[in-house]
Amino acid sequence: MSDLVTAFEEYLTIIKSLAPNSVKAYIADIKDFEAFLSTQNKQLLDTNNELLIAYLQQIKNPLTQNRHLSSINGFFTFASENFDDILKPKVSFAKLPQTLPKYLSQKQINDGLKLIDRSTTLGKRDYAIALFLYATGVRVSELIQVKKSDIEQNWIRVLYAKGSKQRIVPIAQVALDALYEYLQDRTVKSDYLFLNYAGKPISRVSIFKITQKYFGVSPHVFRHSYATSLILGGADLMVVSELLGHSNVETTQIYTHIQQKHLSQTIDQYHPLNKKEAS
Repeated sequence: MSDLVTAFEEYLTIIKSLAPNSVKAYIADIKDFEAFLSTQNKQLLDTNNELLIAYLQQIKNPLTQNRHLSSINGFFTFASENFDDILKPKVSFAKLPQTLPKYLSQKQINDGLKLIDRSTTLGKRDYAIALFLYATGVRVSELIQVKKSDIEQNWIRVLYAKGSKQRIVPIAQVALDALYEYLQDRTVKSDYLFLNYAGKPISRVSIFKITQKYFGVSPHVFRHSYATSLILGGADLMVVSELLGHSNVETTQIYTHIQQKHLSQTIDQYHPLNKKEAS
């Protein structure tokens, strides 16, 4: 691995404070690109648009294509900003089919909550976790890091999963009530908000099992459900983007498609010209 890639790895780890798995993924993509370039008797700094396009064309899955391109763009952005005479190639991302994120309706949320046995400590925990996910829209990797000291009245301080920054998110009183009921019931002392049966901080896998058991979905669907509920309720896109911790509002724009679909369905249902009997 070249010195420049090593410097990029240190930048991601120390300056950007990315999680170890994220750093590994970036570097693996760069090394894969380096291996391709070596077959062309080229090195990283020889990269141009043509070489990059040829590399990406080997990758059949457009999602994987875009991920590799994102890693390579990140590397060349770093290199061009820190070293002279290094140019960043300019290649467009592959177009992806527009798919709406899966989300749960309020009824589906309520139906799932009713399945949880709240007579036990673990049941109270599962109930609190489900409400917490829906009330805050946090990522699972963020949820498992939250501590009791991160809660101040009706607000929670969330450490970004993708870096060292923090954001402040309001949390509904009903979710706080469920949380406090769980905390009062458990006997293990820990500053971490949610614990497993052994009294250790709960894992991502355990969270997945909980949401799958009662709601039949992954925890990330709760994040989509949170955003969708806000958008359909009339929340500003920029505000939702900030609450979700998106670095770019464009990431949040996918939820506007849900809003448009909802508005279209409303017109179809209620506007007289859209009814079958209209002439």
